[in-house]
Amino acid sequence: MIKLIATDLDGTLLSPDGTISTNNIKTIKKAQAKGIEVIVATGRSYESAQNAIQDAGLTTDIICLNGANVYDSNGQISVEKPLTKESVTEILHVVDTDEVYFELYTNKGIFSTDRTKFMQVLVKILATEYKQYTEEMIKERAEQRFQEESFTFTTDFEGLLKDPAIVPYKILTFSLKPEGLLKLRESFTGHPSIHVTSSGFDNVEFNHPDAKKGIALKAFAEQKAIKLSEIMAIGDNENDLSMLTMVGRGVAMANAKQLVKDACQYHTSSHEEDGVSQAIETMLLEN
Repeated sequence: MIKLIATDLDGTLLSPDGTISTNNIKTIKKAQAKGIEVIVATGRSYESAQNAIQDAGLTTDIICLNGANVYDSNGQISVEKPLTKESVTEILHVVDTDEVYFELYTNKGIFSTDRTKFMQVLVKILATEYKQYTEEMIKERAEQRFQEESFTFTTDFEGLLKDPAIVPYKILTFSLKPEGLLKLRESFTGHPSIHVTSSGFDNVEFNHPDAKKGIALKAFAEQKAIKLSEIMAIGDNENDLSMLTMVGRGVAMANAKQLVKDACQYHTSSHEEDGVSQAIETMLLEN
């Protein structure tokens, strides 16, 4: 019997326009009304994730930044798995190039080098991912991301990391050059203090080795006295694998990467077709 549902956001619970559909909202509330716990597990920051959840009128706990942070439904942080500042320095030496745009996620917001580069790279990525969007819609979506998060642009990362008040959680890198992303992965694969993952074809993400969705979900379930066999997890990308392969019911979206589909026993429709709602409704019939 499923007692806990964990769902990813981008490419899973969220529609392509970045909102949660009416069907997904109704089905999540239906599951919650039956006493089933629901938690969101995302690579996003708390602010960004909470905006989407709050706009939908939902209340859930949130695993953020791939498991580096966990927040309860009241917005209180309960788990922190930061990168060491030495690891951050190592990563920045490799990613700070003209071909890569990067963001450093911290307890004081997101830091990057250049707002213009931020907009240029994001517009190119969105244009590649959402070919049905007009140029104006893409620019508006890119600007929206800038507005909904706390961004600071700086070139003095050495000085930033010397500040004892700064706690680094994740580095997110974007590039439209696959060979560049592959080089980033290879530079840190197997590193004892850095976990490498991805949430899309255009990015590579760096976290502490214990900052994984699966680790955070397992700890959350233990607090609720819920067994792994009593959890359903839904996702679409590489950074979802740690939870999808651990639970009793791992569900891959129709738009998921092939390695995610191969890892899951259960499958649902795409994020354009309310796949989360379908997966939950199917589970409720069997529960």
